Amino acid sequence: MSGYDLVLRSRRAVLPDGERPASVCVRDGRIVELAGYDEVPGTDLGELALLPGLVDTHVHVNEPGRTEWEGFASATRAALAGGVTTIVDMPLNSVPPTVTVPALHRKREAADGRCHVDVGFWGGAVPEHLVELPALHAAGVFGFKAFLVDSGVPEFPPLDPAGLHRALAAVDALFLVHAEDPDRIGTAPASARYADFLTSRPPDAERRAVEVVLDAARRTGRRVHVLHLSAADALPAIAAARRDGVPVTVETCPHYLTLDAAEIPDGATEFKCCPPIRDAANRAALWAALADGLVDCVVSDHSPCPPALKRRDSGDFGAAWGGIASVQLGLPAVWTQARRRGHGLGDLVRWMSRRPAEIAGLPDKGGIRIGADADLVAFDPEAEFTVEPARLLHRHPVTPYAGRRLTGVVRGTWLRGEPVGPADPPRGRLLVRGGGRPGAAAVVGEERA
Repeated sequence: MSGYDLVLRSRRAVLPDGERPASVCVRDGRIVELAGYDEVPGTDLGELALLPGLVDTHVHVNEPGRTEWEGFASATRAALAGGVTTIVDMPLNSVPPTVTVPALHRKREAADGRCHVDVGFWGGAVPEHLVELPALHAAGVFGFKAFLVDSGVPEFPPLDPAGLHRALAAVDALFLVHAEDPDRIGTAPASARYADFLTSRPPDAERRAVEVVLDAARRTGRRVHVLHLSAADALPAIAAARRDGVPVTVETCPHYLTLDAAEIPDGATEFKCCPPIRDAANRAALWAALADGLVDCVVSDHSPCPPALKRRDSGDFGAAWGGIASVQLGLPAVWTQARRRGHGLGDLVRWMSRRPAEIAGLPDKGGIRIGADADLVAFDPEAEFTVEPARLLHRHPVTPYAGRRLTGVVRGTWLRGEPVGPADPPRGRLLVRGGGRPGAAAVVGEERA
């Protein structure tokens, strides 16, 4: 094998310059050569596509403190099964939330030795801890998440527009914002009708909050990232800001690209999330924005909870927890719809691997290129399967995708050149911004994004 630790040969390798036959050569956990398909002997994947491992920068692991909701072992096992080799954990709904350096240490202690994929951490920006942001950034978080509306948990309160401006001014970092305007959101009614819940969170609530985020970025010059965009109404403001040079990036999620509000049955609270799933015309506008680059990436917003909190027994959308657990299903869910719309595997890699890695500042992830970590996925883009909740590996098998026919199956995964599967011992590493050892601020460099 010419001194390589691993060579993977595929007739459909998705490389930065396109999809083509290639041999990917690995030494010491990194890609060191990209050769022709017939040039180097190795493991032959044939017509299976070879993708870079997906990078999911929006995962709520919830440990410590709410480990009964999820946990590092279960969340990362599910991620691995879904072709995701790197996640970045959100600062809530763990207790304590990741809003101080000691809380970050507790989170890392909870994750250490339990992760099946590589894991980084976002910090949180909340009103009483804005003074902590520079130290937390120096300790290696990849940036900061803030809410402009009630987060759903009392220990992570929202910022008002002035507070968001103060947060951005406090540290030169990437800020991720849950953008919904609390003044435009009504109290979700006690109702089993999805339409009643949807009415309580109108598109205008997102549009107005996105405008607040863009204004703060204009005034401070800081990078901002709009989380889980569901409302296409906000796209014109984002496009205008981009033309003006405002440093803004945008994500959406598989459920906004694949599901339709008109098809959600009464009482089916597994579909509840905030912001909500909207109609088919809105979905089409999100696909168009994704295709032209106005929306940068697709990440899961994996947000599980114990089944009782979903209130499936009563079907009450007003009382149910808002969150969708999909870290294992994001790849086939998006691919199923993308291929119907004429998109290729290169688009999928851009949306779900390269751009999330670039936005978060993960220079060793997100692509099959020389020098990158050899995080690789053998993917069968033609195989179909029916989603069976009992086969999902996150802690509670609740999903709006139950019974759906999806296309695309992960056939094998390598983490830094080592074959890994959900049943194997955890081999994931904890990541810090800029590289270095967790907790060692002295070796954390500047952001590379």
